[in-house]
Amino acid sequence: MNISRNKRILALGTCLGAVVSALAGFAAPAGAQNAAAPAPSPSAFVADSATKGANSVTDEELRQRVQTALHSDPYFYDRHVSVSVDNGVVVLRGFVFSDWDLQDALRIASRAAQRRVVDDLSIEVGGRR
Repeated sequence: MNISRNKRILALGTCLGAVVSALAGFAAPAGAQNAAAPAPSPSAFVADSATKGANSVTDEELRQRVQTALHSDPYFYDRHVSVSVDNGVVVLRGFVFSDWDLQDALRIASRAAQRRVVDDLSIEVGGRR
């Protein structure tokens, strides 16, 4: 009986290891681990800084993009989350119902904003803070 229990624990550990490996691979784009990025030329930095102002997004456009992304996600309830942007810094305020929702909100917002997002969200468990 003890051997069977050990086999189950070993099988569970193997499955968990596979899930963790799969999630770790999901975080990086395909082929990103093996591909070496070419080094930018010094003139690329000058061109990048010259066009940065032309390609920058206004705070209102950024706020709208993040808010739309949160609202259009079918698995995230955004009614209690507000988005504000000040000098390009995205801030999420309000509350969510679980840790999962909090992480989901940050993931959706940072992908839409293409930058880090400040978390000022609280978690309400069971409808209570």
